[in-house]
Amino acid sequence: MDSVRTAQYFKVPVPDKPGEGARMLGVLRDAGVNLLAFSGFPRSRRAQLDFVPDDPAAFLQAAKQAKWKVQKSKICFVVNGDDRTGAVADLMSTLAASRINVTAIDAVCAGQDRYGALFWVKPHDVKKAAKVLGIG
Repeated sequence: MDSVRTAQYFKVPVPDKPGEGARMLGVLRDAGVNLLAFSGFPRSRRAQLDFVPDDPAAFLQAAKQAKWKVQKSKICFVVNGDDRTGAVADLMSTLAASRINVTAIDAVCAGQDRYGALFWVKPHDVKKAAKVLGIG
């Protein structure tokens, strides 16, 4: 059975250069901050790192000590479930049937017959998506 939850995520713009992600992840590791998810990608001439912490307050404390320029938190969805053919297709179809546009999604096989996904919808669709997915 899949579990779906909302979570806060934080965007941090960084230079697009080798080692930047490793450095920042090291700061969080050393501060004992557990992440539910992490994503990084180029954005213009820089990069954007998205952090989805298990404990947003602990993340913000570590980020403040490291003097990161953290943007205001937003909401994303975190999915965990049994890996099966079409798992993500079923998720996307459920949202599409309710006319909810997924703005971005990352999904991976997690091993031991499990998968995980992280997805975003427009802010005005967060409550609707949560209701459709049976959370909140």
